[in-house]
Amino acid sequence: MIAAATPDPAAAGTSGGKAGPEHTTGPAIVTLTMNPAIDLCWEVDRLEAVGKNRARVRSVAVGGGGINVARHVVRFGGRATAVHTAGGEVGRRLCRLLDEEGVDHVAVGVGDDTREALVLFEAGSHRSYHIVPPGPRLSEREGQRCLDVLGRFTGRCPYVVASGSLPAGLPDDYFATVARRVRDAGSRLILDTSGPALRAALAEGVFLFRCNRTEAESLTGRAVIDFDDAQALNEHLLTTGAAEIAVTTLGALGALCSTADGHTELYAPPLPGTPLSDAGAGDSMVAALTTELAAGEDPVSACALGVATAAAAMLTPSTEPFDVDVARSLRPLVRTTGG
Repeated sequence: MIAAATPDPAAAGTSGGKAGPEHTTGPAIVTLTMNPAIDLCWEVDRLEAVGKNRARVRSVAVGGGGINVARHVVRFGGRATAVHTAGGEVGRRLCRLLDEEGVDHVAVGVGDDTREALVLFEAGSHRSYHIVPPGPRLSEREGQRCLDVLGRFTGRCPYVVASGSLPAGLPDDYFATVARRVRDAGSRLILDTSGPALRAALAEGVFLFRCNRTEAESLTGRAVIDFDDAQALNEHLLTTGAAEIAVTTLGALGALCSTADGHTELYAPPLPGTPLSDAGAGDSMVAALTTELAAGEDPVSACALGVATAAAAMLTPSTEPFDVDVARSLRPLVRTTGG
């Protein structure tokens, strides 16, 4: 039984699902999610400003950057364990959903409730509205417990993915501490976060950093619209030692993958359907990219599957899982230049 399912929500984390990477074969990936959520997706025909909106429950799923990455790694056939916080009844439900999905995970109990997020999908317009609360406030002790649990895996797992927001109560340099510990243990950190915690982590240096246009603009102070803008950012990240590999996504345009060998433009494939939501596209991309890296692929090839997977994720509303077969079918349609 996982810790979050016990009466004491602040108990130290123990394994849920399977037993973790020491009991698996092949490359292992561990993810860290400090601020997970349960994503509730409701569907309405048309959102009305007056009167009641009758909704249908479309899906209920676990969410949060690192958790989503772990789920999708497993769907691609990779090995992953999700380390995450869990508090209150929502945290217990999150753990049950992960168990039911068969995802290896380790819950670190916290005192405040895990958050619930709402995605409202308007069927008539194909629009999605993603409503996300800030989540719990963590104590310094709870943050330290997460570091201790993560430490059980670093060194034995070649890749660690820290993804998602940093909850209130933790210092801005929390992910910088994660980066330092992962590096000292001999593992590689893939980072996907935002805000002050992002800047502190990049000052420490990471193996791979993925950012979208919004996060890129927060780093540059100006809009990042095209490949030239992305190249200027990525070049800065590489030359300052902030990242060994920099991946900046550019929405429908695609992504730029930059390494010491050069910059490669990856153009998003044409969609075989109507785009419904970009929620979860970034997590899906990171999952595909990390799975490929752990399998021994080079960064550009790994990023190409990531771009294809992000495109596939846009064909589903909310953060519902993308079709793996569609993602793989789109991979040959990702054009690349440069490098």
